Amino acid sequence: MFNPLDEMISAQKRGEGIGIPSICSAHPWVLKAAMQQGDMPLSIESTCNQVNQFGGYTGMTPQDFVAYIQRLADENHFPMGRLILGGDHLGPSVWRKEPAVQAMQKAEHLVQACVRAGYTKIHLDASMKLGDDDPSPHLDVELVARRTAQLAKAAENACLGTGDACSLRYIIGSEVPPPGGATRHEDRISLTRVEDVRCMLEVTQAEFFRHGLESAWQRVIALVVQPGVEFGDDFVLDYRPEAAQDLKHFAETIPFVYEAHSTDYQAKENLRQLVGDHFAILKVGPALTFAFREAVFALALIENELVSTTRRSRLVERLDEAMLRQPAYWVSHYRGTAQEVTFARKYSLSDRIRYYWVQPDVQAAFSHLLQNLGARPLPLALLSQYFPHHFTLIREGRLENSVPAILIESVSLVLRDYVQACGLNPSIV
Repeated sequence: MFNPLDEMISAQKRGEGIGIPSICSAHPWVLKAAMQQGDMPLSIESTCNQVNQFGGYTGMTPQDFVAYIQRLADENHFPMGRLILGGDHLGPSVWRKEPAVQAMQKAEHLVQACVRAGYTKIHLDASMKLGDDDPSPHLDVELVARRTAQLAKAAENACLGTGDACSLRYIIGSEVPPPGGATRHEDRISLTRVEDVRCMLEVTQAEFFRHGLESAWQRVIALVVQPGVEFGDDFVLDYRPEAAQDLKHFAETIPFVYEAHSTDYQAKENLRQLVGDHFAILKVGPALTFAFREAVFALALIENELVSTTRRSRLVERLDEAMLRQPAYWVSHYRGTAQEVTFARKYSLSDRIRYYWVQPDVQAAFSHLLQNLGARPLPLALLSQYFPHHFTLIREGRLENSVPAILIESVSLVLRDYVQACGLNPSIV
């Protein structure tokens, strides 16, 4: 079965610097912007805590998420045939504090729900310790491989029920960065060693074959390793190509590419270099919602200049109130004095605000902001003050002077770096 991911890998193996950005976000404005990036494949993924069989923090099951994406695609005239729907960190992460048997059973149900809903890019992540695992520092590679194969078996069984057993493409790997970025400040990070990748591959392949998953192994397309990139609350670790040469050369000896997680906030040249070094799938999420948040906060400042105090949306305050009311999504990420934590809730690179846009009172405040600013074009002086890039495009006639166009362009600024770094060619479709 034809899959744009297969063509991307073939291009990589021919020595071409082709990759695919994978958008790990359920935010509607992020997805709208992604669907406007041109005639090329689009990979959209939901994470295990965003979307799962119990609803996740978005309140959506995998079936709900697919229906939501289809609705957005229809609204934005984006062909569903160009979409690659994926599941990120599919495994027991959400239930890692529970006993292993119980956590893995829920993880299997999550994988199966994603496959039955129509996901085809399946990142299997069994890299975390579970509630009754040995408390020693490192999780045994054989145990990770066994659980990975267990999840793959569940996916294959679910796929048989859809009549489309060859559609799934798998991403595996045991050195997986935490979803959403690091939870503590890091000044450096250790790259995955080639000998560890080789061992992981040998052990995982053996487990796949032991479970009768030879066909599924042929559809493993990428490995998650640590190339030395990471971000967190207040830092970004940049890609250093010279440090990743061993991983680059090893990729040239195997039929797989690498999937790079936590590429958010990398410079454009770093992204291009990652793709050239066979980190061909670039995962990005928080940097996109961060760009959206920046734009919304700037619009709120414009609202302050144009709207009387009693009619303002108070969106920024509503967001912070929601975060204080339900601190679970940020409290383990932000540390320091009360002033420092207050700052981080608004401006952190981890962008834990992304968990709160779905709150009803926040949605109402955002709608209020759009209503307050949407009746007429924004004053050029305020656009120059708060959106200098957009101001230039508007003056040149290349961008509409409207709040929706400004929001889309704010996210697109980040997305275009990924599209250009991946050298996407519409003829792939």
